[in-house]
Amino acid sequence: MIQNKIWRWPLACALAFSAAAWSEAVSLERNQAEVQAVTFKNPVVWADVPDPDVIRVGDYFYMVSTTMHLMPGAPVMRSRDLVNWETVSYLFDELHETPKYDMEEGTVYGRGQWATSIRYHDGKFYALFSPNDVPYRSFVYTTDDPAKGWTLHSRMKHFHDASLFFDDDGRVYVFYGTGQLTELEADLSGVKEGGVDMTLQVRDEEEKGLLEGSRVIKHDGKYYLLMISWPNGGKRRQLCYRADKITGPYEKKVILCDNFAGFPYVGQGTIVDDAKGNWYGVIFQDRGGVGRVLTLSPCHWIDGWPMLGDEDGRVPETMEVPVKGGPVIPLVVGDEFDGDKLKMEWQWNHNPVDEAWTLKEHKGFLRLKTNKVVSNLYEARNTLTQRMEGPECSGSLALEVGGMKDGDRAGLAAFNGHSGILTVEKEGKDLFLVMSEEVVSLTDKEKKVTGVERKECARVKLPRTKKVYLRVDADFRLKRDIAEFYYSMDGKERLTLLHNIFHMDTREQLQFDWSWLLPSGLNTKDFIAPSSFDFSSTRSFTMGGQYCAVSALNIMASRM
Repeated sequence: MIQNKIWRWPLACALAFSAAAWSEAVSLERNQAEVQAVTFKNPVVWADVPDPDVIRVGDYFYMVSTTMHLMPGAPVMRSRDLVNWETVSYLFDELHETPKYDMEEGTVYGRGQWATSIRYHDGKFYALFSPNDVPYRSFVYTTDDPAKGWTLHSRMKHFHDASLFFDDDGRVYVFYGTGQLTELEADLSGVKEGGVDMTLQVRDEEEKGLLEGSRVIKHDGKYYLLMISWPNGGKRRQLCYRADKITGPYEKKVILCDNFAGFPYVGQGTIVDDAKGNWYGVIFQDRGGVGRVLTLSPCHWIDGWPMLGDEDGRVPETMEVPVKGGPVIPLVVGDEFDGDKLKMEWQWNHNPVDEAWTLKEHKGFLRLKTNKVVSNLYEARNTLTQRMEGPECSGSLALEVGGMKDGDRAGLAAFNGHSGILTVEKEGKDLFLVMSEEVVSLTDKEKKVTGVERKECARVKLPRTKKVYLRVDADFRLKRDIAEFYYSMDGKERLTLLHNIFHMDTREQLQFDWSWLLPSGLNTKDFIAPSSFDFSSTRSFTMGGQYCAVSALNIMASRM
């Protein structure tokens, strides 16, 4: 049977996927035992790692980033060289502040966990973040070892884009918002009554636009506050403020302004030193479909300012790996689903329904069970995701469809506010493979799904079968952001184009900030008989800022 390329899809920021790799797919994973090169090319992580904060403790660097509505949330990554990163833990498994985390009474698309700050003090790691949603309160987590998990330490007021800071005199502060500074109790139990609580003078005649993303360090006795700036009518850039006292006054300098490689301007991140006293800047760059990628630049202290970039003040295309001799570690991995638990790299879209998925009932398969009637994929529970990576990547999987009932749907999608969805549909006794384009409308406050505009682009009747193989190839190079969707009945033959290219409408107000690769299963009938969808091994994943996902659900109260 000839495999058929069913659609070419320009990605706007999210990808969704169905579930197991076929043997002939080309694996793009990297061997962990492979010894790293002496140099690397930027972006150092060509995948979605927004709002980074990085510290060094001993020989390890630790980084946290933003994953908003994904569970478990707030990934903590570890590296020996600032180039190869592995996810070692998450701050939390689920959030339950509002029913919206369970997709009840709305959603938390684009909200949830934002811009976490990580610090190490007196033998303990601390992490602070504030969900960008009601009830607008911060979380503080602690651990002795990030690889062993985190414990909730305290809750307190909301701090937007915060940076936790332990001063040399034992006092603790948080910088947040646009120059806000608040003192905390020394044990981080809450805001210190009568302590420092002020707004620093960071605004001036030039800084009247976006000014946020606080990251704070102390160097040679001075305080350094890094913030992203986007003046009205100007260019996004990285600023640094410095002062002799924590309360100011602060002076300002632009330390990086670069539209590296022709993409939008780089901005928001932090600086960190290695064990030898060399400094580096870790700053993200928005690259559309793949998400917000990481750049790594040298940081040179010039006249007391941490200037980022090469001799021309730009992000270098190629630079030396800061620490030599370590292993190459893939950020994105394949999964044979043959263990007792999912690999660390997977995340669910919103809180999962634990009783509706299992790795135990069919060895070597992830089984997803229908669990809820919804009207569209955007409200579907148990969507399992993993990043996609640039410049190009491929993910493939196999879907067992023998257990599908009339009205069931399962498949692969490029999932975001504007999505491309490749679906296996059961209609009576027949199976169809359907390619559709869908655009969701959300309310501003509750992010409720108010409607989905759907356009069917292709439909193929499938022969009687127990298994269908699905695959997506993505291209995130400059001015590309496209994906090609494929299917096969035997997982062996090459692919054939079924439909032409179309360009995704990014629709900024609808984006969730990531792309997802997502297997999904659902039912389109009013009456729901529990169904199951088995997703097999995913050997050829390389996913980044987009995510790879798996989901099973009852998606429709009536037929589409």
